[in-house]
Amino acid sequence: MAEAEVLVIGGGIAGASTAYHLALGGHDVVLLERGEIASEASGVNAGNIGALGWGNVPSLQSHLTMGSLEMFKSLQLDQGFDIEFRNSACIQTIDTEEQYDFIRDRVLALQSQGYSVEFLTNREMRSIEPEASPRLLGCMYTPLRAQADPRKATTAFATAAAQQGARILTHHEVTGITDLGDGTYRVAAAGEEFHAENVVLATGAWCGPLGAMLGIRIPIVPVRGQMWATPVLPPRVFHTMSSSESALQWNTEPGNDSETPPDLTHRGKARTTRHLYGRQTQAGEVIFGGDRQDLGYNTSTDPVGIKVNRGHAAEVVPLVAKLPIARTWAGLMPFSLDGAPIIGKIPLRDNLYIVSGLSSSGFGRGPMAGKLGADYIHTGHMPSVLAESDPARCVTDEE
Repeated sequence: MAEAEVLVIGGGIAGASTAYHLALGGHDVVLLERGEIASEASGVNAGNIGALGWGNVPSLQSHLTMGSLEMFKSLQLDQGFDIEFRNSACIQTIDTEEQYDFIRDRVLALQSQGYSVEFLTNREMRSIEPEASPRLLGCMYTPLRAQADPRKATTAFATAAAQQGARILTHHEVTGITDLGDGTYRVAAAGEEFHAENVVLATGAWCGPLGAMLGIRIPIVPVRGQMWATPVLPPRVFHTMSSSESALQWNTEPGNDSETPPDLTHRGKARTTRHLYGRQTQAGEVIFGGDRQDLGYNTSTDPVGIKVNRGHAAEVVPLVAKLPIARTWAGLMPFSLDGAPIIGKIPLRDNLYIVSGLSSSGFGRGPMAGKLGADYIHTGHMPSVLAESDPARCVTDEE
């Protein structure tokens, strides 16, 4: 039986960052991934990195976004990994008078709280993003937001972890976790067994089934997101792009209940709003996505949803209306029922930790989430900023 001081389950951005920061701190780390590194949501998302600044009173969200932003910069600029990082800023477009009033008030509120946001007119917006539609009313401009290739960035964290001595084992699907009753665990994967002093669950949307192996309920809901891409083009879209339609809807009615996470685009099969995000990749594809739907572990794409999203994208960037769809894909995002991350020590078991519940922003928040989880294990104390993400609020024994 192989020994590990810390066994991290999950080779996405959160798991790879956790492994890296633990190994950097001198811990003996094994990471188990059932497929390849970044083979699930961490490798198929849009690669958007959201950041508004630290604010006057830094929150958990500020730590996750700004901390992750600095880590992405470090991977590219200091450690020499080509992750296609670019501090491209984001344009959140305004389409209606109602959205205009909402975004104007939101910008003023965020500025008063010390965040880096601006309100731009259509003329100002199109002077920096010429492909934006002339019919739009303006935008919220967030200069700190960035982008990177999600697969390359996640792989870079795993490579950096290995360089620090972590053992990265792919094609090792966990089939059993046994609490040995002395604060340690036996983990079975790919015909091997591992004895771990600490276990970190970092499997995103699949944390629930892993928790069930230990008799605990982890309320993570898998939410399907889907995307599409145009053929390769010369550089035409320079910022990450989004729309204010869903932001207004979710501010008015987040739509969550005891079994449904907030901020979805559908209630059951019925659409309640359109959501949009996208960018042009370094390779030249213009990629967009947006739907958030609770369909269990279904990762098939829905042509109707893709059509709706493409129409929405064309309202923002008319260029895409003239282009064919070259490919489509989908992935599963881990949403908690209250919308907050679940990061920290699970109090129902000894030496069991979780880094999950990062919803649709897992790529942009995962690096710092992993570091905070690693810091918890390294020091034995919960970082104070993790209070609102404490698993004790929602993880329970199975009935």
